[in-house]
Amino acid sequence: MQIDLNCDMGESFGTYELGYDAQAMPFVTSINVACGFHASDPDNMAKTVALAKQHGVAVGAHPGYPDLVGFGRRSMALTPEEVKNTVIYQIGALESFCRTAGIKMQHVKVHGALYNNAEKDLTIATAIAEAIKAVDPSLYMLCLANSQMGVAARNAGLPYVEEAFADRAYTDEGSLVSRKIAGSVIHDLELVVARVVQMVRDKTVTSIIGNVVPINAQTICVHGDTPGAVAMVKAIRAALEKEKITLKAFGC
Repeated sequence: MQIDLNCDMGESFGTYELGYDAQAMPFVTSINVACGFHASDPDNMAKTVALAKQHGVAVGAHPGYPDLVGFGRRSMALTPEEVKNTVIYQIGALESFCRTAGIKMQHVKVHGALYNNAEKDLTIATAIAEAIKAVDPSLYMLCLANSQMGVAARNAGLPYVEEAFADRAYTDEGSLVSRKIAGSVIHDLELVVARVVQMVRDKTVTSIIGNVVPINAQTICVHGDTPGAVAMVKAIRAALEKEKITLKAFGC
């Protein structure tokens, strides 16, 4: 049994440093690098790719809506064609840094509101899948488990993996509980670790109202930009290794 641990990184911008990239990098197997539209800049993209190469961590693009002020967490009324083009643009930007560093990009995972919209809207999810395929049909598409994103990836003939979140609450339908609802983000370290082991070993997750829901994820997202994030990532990795679960990038 194996699992990938992915983490959003490279979200610093200019003199503003966000996240704990250097501290968390050794404990994950894949990273999603911001591409300049919701966060990051060319210097931070290059720095993050170089750090990933140093630690042998797989790299993916993390495109979002063009919304630096809102950190990509505000929905935007883009047409499918505009979504496709903005994703192509951002993949291309990071792919150049990967090529310069002598590594191959593994995947694409969209960010924030674009991710949330693609979870439910097949038209948006399809635009994202088409963008990835147009740039490089060998790139994996990271899809929220039990969402329209997986449908879009299958329809496009793209390789894809389904993702679960270590510290997010789930509904009975297997979707993420909105951040606007109390309890949507779980901060209890022991509970987060136990949930991750359950998701990987048993392929289930306990919903916010206590029901056991099936979930089949090949990658687990761990956050690296919140207080206590590094301790959480370390604890998750240690617990998985204790269960004899291999941690490995899904593209390897």
